[in-house]
Formats: sequence, C-alpha cells, structure tokens
Amino acid sequence: MSDSASFPPTTIEAFLRFCEGEWMSLRSRFVLGSEAEAGEGDEWHSSERGELVVRYLDGTPGGLSVGPKDQPARDLLFDPDGAFRVGEHQGRWTLWPDGSLELVSEQNGAELRERIWFNKPNLRLRSTIEQPADGLPGRASFSSEIRRVSKPAAA
Repeated sequence: MSDSASFPPTTIEAFLRFCEGEWMSLRSRFVLGSEAEAGEGDEWHSSERGELVVRYLDGTPGGLSVGPKDQPARDLLFDPDGAFRVGEHQGRWTLWPDGSLELVSEQNGAELRERIWFNKPNLRLRSTIEQPADGLPGRASFSSEIRRVSKPAAA
C-alpha cells in the first residue's frame, strides 16, 4: 500500500491496490434457516483465525491473488466493465460511493454476495451472504482483517 494513496480508495484499481498486504483475519461463520435448526447446540456458528496474503495483479483495472499464508492462492481478475472471474466462476463487481466493493456471483444454484470495505487504512471488513435459489436464508460470514505493518529498521 502506498502512503500517498487516498483513503478511502475511490476507483476499482485503487481499491484493489489498497487490498495488497498480509492480513490477520478473524472470520465468524453462520448457518441460517433449516440447516441451523437441524443441529443441536452451537453448530449454527463458528469462528476461526487465519493469515491471509493478498497481492495486486497488474492489469486494467487489475486483480488480486488471495490465499491463506503458506497455501496456494486464487486469482480474482477484474474487468473494467464490472465483471470479475475466479477460476471458472464469474460475477459482477460494484464499487459503491461509500468506498465498499461488492462482488455478486452464482455458485451451485445460490447467489453469493460479498462486500469488502475499509474502516481504517489497515482495518478491512468483509461480509458474505449466500442466498439459495429457494429463497430461504443460507450461510453468512463476517471477517475483520488487520494488515500486518512492518516496523522500520533501526538505524
């Protein structure tokens, strides 16, 4: 991330570049609707910590290489016309006036909607909602991610 970058980012390229870094992540997952009712106890939610590495991929407007630390990454490639691709999956992106990026795709008959936004330059938030075709509530997750910032070397 460049120190001279404006915050919050106002273009898709700036947003993608702003995502680059190593992130400590805490993700909470929730199962809603009939799947949640089938379990006994706390099966409807879980939380996990992780390390996420995000690299900017050059292009117009660019892309992201995203993956857990020490594991293979997935490439998200963005087109200027509002389309994006992740492997064989395709979707649409929207950069909203509030500075959040929304990704919408369809996978396995369900709509997947993810929103990513920055609360502060080194604090990124993400929410994901899966809406099955039957209209019932599906799965949801919320992640808070803190960018690792290296300390300057002592002189």
